[in-house]
Amino acid sequence: MARVLLFVAVVVCSLLLLNGAHAAQEKNWVVIVAGSNGWYNYRHQADACHAYQIVHSHGIPDEQIVVMMYDDLANNTENPTPGVIINKPNGSNVYKGVLKDYVSDDVTPANFLAVLRGDAEAVRGKGNGKVIHSGPDDHVFVYFTDHGAPGLLAFPDDELHARLLNKTIAYMYHHKKYKKMVFYIEACESGSMMVHLPPDINVFSTTASNPHESSYACYYDEKRDTYLGDVYSVSWMEDSDQSISHMKIIEFQGNDTVPIGARQAVSHNTFRDAVPSPDVPFVILSRQLQKAQNESQARNIRKKLQALIEIRQLMELVVQKIAKMATYSEKQKIRVLNAQSLLSQHTCYEAVVVAFKRLCFNWNVPKVSWSSPDIITSYYPRQRDAIKNSHFASALAHEISDISVGKIQHSLQNRM
Repeated sequence: MARVLLFVAVVVCSLLLLNGAHAAQEKNWVVIVAGSNGWYNYRHQADACHAYQIVHSHGIPDEQIVVMMYDDLANNTENPTPGVIINKPNGSNVYKGVLKDYVSDDVTPANFLAVLRGDAEAVRGKGNGKVIHSGPDDHVFVYFTDHGAPGLLAFPDDELHARLLNKTIAYMYHHKKYKKMVFYIEACESGSMMVHLPPDINVFSTTASNPHESSYACYYDEKRDTYLGDVYSVSWMEDSDQSISHMKIIEFQGNDTVPIGARQAVSHNTFRDAVPSPDVPFVILSRQLQKAQNESQARNIRKKLQALIEIRQLMELVVQKIAKMATYSEKQKIRVLNAQSLLSQHTCYEAVVVAFKRLCFNWNVPKVSWSSPDIITSYYPRQRDAIKNSHFASALAHEISDISVGKIQHSLQNRM
């Protein structure tokens, strides 16, 4: 394990420093993705902008960098400093000069995978159409920041599943699209994205969390009423700001008993205000409530808090009911709900995610400014009533038992 992490460190250094002996033959390509939007998710695009500033300042030319971000923060009505995005308290403007190759509705899993494959035809008419043209002697560095769940990473209107990411990596390997490739992934349960990669394809990853845990937000800003960064991302980027080449390699290593997905980039900072990503909307609203200037303002914030609580309770209720219908006993239900098994049946899992998202809770639409995908952010009254009456959960649980998306959709739509 220590040997693997040592190699990760060497690869990262080679990506950031272009004065190596083989610089003339090798190229370094960078893909940076912020998969969220909305003011409450400020930190993800701030992370992405900061990452761009780092690789740009280390000499990687813009034509070898691709940036995907929704770009709804700099001129957001909630931004007290228009045109400015910061990644730490009193920080510099990381938005200045940042590339915007794919923004708004063009920030999608399909476009991201096409960029990695170098498939310019697939992104024709989308964004500026830029892809990486990496070859067998090149290094590729991918940084992704957003929300996640076991086996998936969130995008503004869709999700990227681990199976498709691994398929793309396999394509790149077999088509000699890189010599070495490194992924840095900031998302909850992000360790689950790489656990099934073959060990011999020169791809290494470091993630904000293991397959079962949350990532953490940090640097709450009272002026902006949001978090400016994420612990994992801020850690590696602030170290890179201080010149990663001067760090001791041992600092990339840790306890060999800790899975690689659980390791975090080294940092000398203490993040006293760090909170689990799923709790961010609650913490932000609670902080806003504490400084409410009048009762009307406080009442409005309390309504938002109560709505978030109800959404979480409703989601827990439907999952409980599905688990009850899909198991044979209370003991088995509890075991299933509390299990932390590694995801292995990816096709089956994707089918359930698609059906659950479409027919139960849609975390992409409709969007509300005070929510995030970590807490289901939308629900429909008629579905809520059906869930309370057990019919909806019963139908979904029955249909999920044989995993047919078409049957799930047809059956549940008839029952609605």
